[in-house]
Amino acid sequence: MGQSTGRTERAAAVRHPLDPLVAEEFRRAANTLREDRGFDERWRFAAIELKEPPKEVLASGRKVPREALLICWNRDDGQAYKAVVSLDEDRIVSWEHRPGEQPNVTVDEYHECDDALRRDPKVVEALASRGVTDMDKVLFDVWAYGGSLIADKYRGRRIGWTDIWYRDHEDSNPYANPVNGLKLIVDLNRAKLLEIEDNFSVEKPKIMGEYAPKHVPGLRERNDLKPLEITQPEGASFVLSGNELEWQKWSMRVGFNYREGLVLHTVGYDEGGKTRPVAHRMSFSEMVVPYRDPSPEHFRRTAFDVGEWGLGFMTTSLELGCDCLGEISYLDAVLHDSTGEPYTIKNAICIHEEDDAVLWKHVDEVDGAEVRRSRRLVLSFHATVANYEYLIYWRFYQDGNIECEVRATGIMVTSHFPEGEQPPYGSLVDDRTYAPFHQHFIVARLDLDVDGEANTVVMSETEASPVGPKNPYGLALVQRNLPLRTEEEGKQDYDWNTQRSWKVVNDNARNGLGTSTAYKLVPTGCLPAMFDPSSPVLERAGVIGHTMWVTPYHEDERWPCGEFVNQSEVDTGLPVWTRQNRSIENSDVVLWYVFGIHHITRPEEWPVMAVDTVSFWLKPVGFFDRNPALDVPSTANEHCHSPGGGAP
Repeated sequence: MGQSTGRTERAAAVRHPLDPLVAEEFRRAANTLREDRGFDERWRFAAIELKEPPKEVLASGRKVPREALLICWNRDDGQAYKAVVSLDEDRIVSWEHRPGEQPNVTVDEYHECDDALRRDPKVVEALASRGVTDMDKVLFDVWAYGGSLIADKYRGRRIGWTDIWYRDHEDSNPYANPVNGLKLIVDLNRAKLLEIEDNFSVEKPKIMGEYAPKHVPGLRERNDLKPLEITQPEGASFVLSGNELEWQKWSMRVGFNYREGLVLHTVGYDEGGKTRPVAHRMSFSEMVVPYRDPSPEHFRRTAFDVGEWGLGFMTTSLELGCDCLGEISYLDAVLHDSTGEPYTIKNAICIHEEDDAVLWKHVDEVDGAEVRRSRRLVLSFHATVANYEYLIYWRFYQDGNIECEVRATGIMVTSHFPEGEQPPYGSLVDDRTYAPFHQHFIVARLDLDVDGEANTVVMSETEASPVGPKNPYGLALVQRNLPLRTEEEGKQDYDWNTQRSWKVVNDNARNGLGTSTAYKLVPTGCLPAMFDPSSPVLERAGVIGHTMWVTPYHEDERWPCGEFVNQSEVDTGLPVWTRQNRSIENSDVVLWYVFGIHHITRPEEWPVMAVDTVSFWLKPVGFFDRNPALDVPSTANEHCHSPGGGAP
């Protein structure tokens, strides 16, 4: 990971053990395997990343070995392997055969299949029968398969299936025009067509599916917006030194990998010159997007955007003035293609400050008004996953709060249907065109270390006391706190009726009031899975069956639906780990929080969605003795707009 612009940056002198791999390390890791194992061009690298050292090694003070974790496979026999390579000694530390498992799909395979399919005469003929003859305007969208949905004759092979879309013009929106009823089954190892599923065809309706102004008939853009300038003449208040970031009293390390994208390490808050730990590691470990339409067009459409593809691989460069406003610092990200060759995503991560209105205020009739404006530090990145866009923000506040927000935008999947019908599993968004209902389940992996590693998660609920002699008017509210002691107890669901939340408590650390220090996860965007237990989706993604899971830290437990999600039939992650029913009391705990979007589609989201926003908060509860933002200075008058400003 490298740095782009930003006057507050300083070059890091020494690489930290948690810093992502650089280009040279990607090459060395891949070359070590090639030379030791005799790889030829038929071998592919699905994943190369830093093998993060265990927490106990980081804390030991010893020299931490620099290692890379690699997933590779042989395209001839389809066999997958997992390896660890020492970057200090250029040698293989471990080599593990993973029979029956398929690594994530790679961007190279996506493009290779696209190239092969548009030249295949059977595909050309099938499209021509539907009136599509210009292959340059066709888009083949490759999707990964759920294992139980694969036909018996293709089991054991690395396969995918494709949607087909086409553009009305060479640069217009392909997702405006689905080729309904036509699916292609492809062998990814050979980039070869296996089968054409030709179920039905629908005459194209007259729709307006364009969003770029040049293609929208009669569009008149608004002309009444005045410029909005975000300036910091003295520069930003944060300091970025390599991957280490400091702002106000917050400190952290910024990481990035192919699967999770942005990762936040060693998040701490300074109090009295001492950094108090809040979180060891925070990231998104999975994103499950099942479409709730059982028709032939959509029944296999379930995406595991993290496990099957990788948010890092899908990350796109951010642009100043469009994606980010203000005094910006960017971090580049270095990843690799399937040959192991590194490449750079410029401006992959945006870091900046934002004004956030009032932080605290009170008006006293004698002393007058005291008011402080809130400012927040924002780290963000953006992933394009085919038709969808995900914008992910981590925000840090001056009062010790942390907010994580996801914004979903892009273009909805649509299907056409015959005159006189109305499909029951979606919403009408255009003439004879519907967008199927679907859900976005996002799994945040939160390795919190509140004032240290020995924490207990407490389920906290509000309860109304019954009417009685001590509560004659039914006013009393009490708070019930239940410590979660085992993994089985750690499987939790949100309850709106009790406003359930979860506190990560350190009973070994006390505040000035004598109570335990804690951080509370304030849930929002909770949605039920709404699947029958026999559903293949729930079999592969048991994590979505609960809002919260709590496990003891284990360095190898990173992926809630299992390490190899592509073509999986069962979930080998959280449901398997938690059968041990390990103790989670007064221990190093990891929270797996499931939130997201229950997407009942709307016409207003067509032909392009305005962002749908979902978030959650981590809030200090007794972590401080009082409001930690009392020391935030008031805003100088010269930075406030004068009365009457803004008049034409």
